Amino acid sequence: MAKSTKSLKGQLLLDGGKLAGSFFHRAVVLVCEHNAEGAFGLVLNRATGKKVGDALTADLRDQLKHADLFLGGPVQSTALSYLHADQFLPDANVLPNLALGHSLDELVDLGENFSATQQVKIFAGYAGWSAGQLDEEMKRGSWLTHAAKLEHVFDPQPATLWRRIVRRKGWEYKLLSDGPEDISCN
Repeated sequence: MAKSTKSLKGQLLLDGGKLAGSFFHRAVVLVCEHNAEGAFGLVLNRATGKKVGDALTADLRDQLKHADLFLGGPVQSTALSYLHADQFLPDANVLPNLALGHSLDELVDLGENFSATQQVKIFAGYAGWSAGQLDEEMKRGSWLTHAAKLEHVFDPQPATLWRRIVRRKGWEYKLLSDGPEDISCN
């Protein structure tokens, strides 16, 4: 088993230009867990085009029913995950004031206790890596990393998130960020 060099939990993984043709082409993945057993992440910039209420039959409040549903990754597309943030969240497990959850009952409770400062993003599926797999992808240069912030997780324009973050990484990434979606159209 490959030894993990450094946990990437709380980091964003950005397609570094080597993932064309894959699910992760121009993806922005929040790494929620990364240890010797593997890694778990959620793709922040892949809206499904559906609302949460279209996919879940639970008795959710309108704020959650009408929220966009995101495709968290290619693994188990029926698996529920959600990220939720608030001004003070003592059980945060991804970033300060950002928690990852998987329980439908807890999601219903969040909706019942919704506050003006609370943010929730709901995902179907996830991105997963077996032990050492993400470390190997990092060594091959498949991914760029960037420190995650709540603003990235709850960005109001997720479709352009990858391009904007890559562009902010510096002039050496300008060609990558400005390139066409499909290089054959260049």
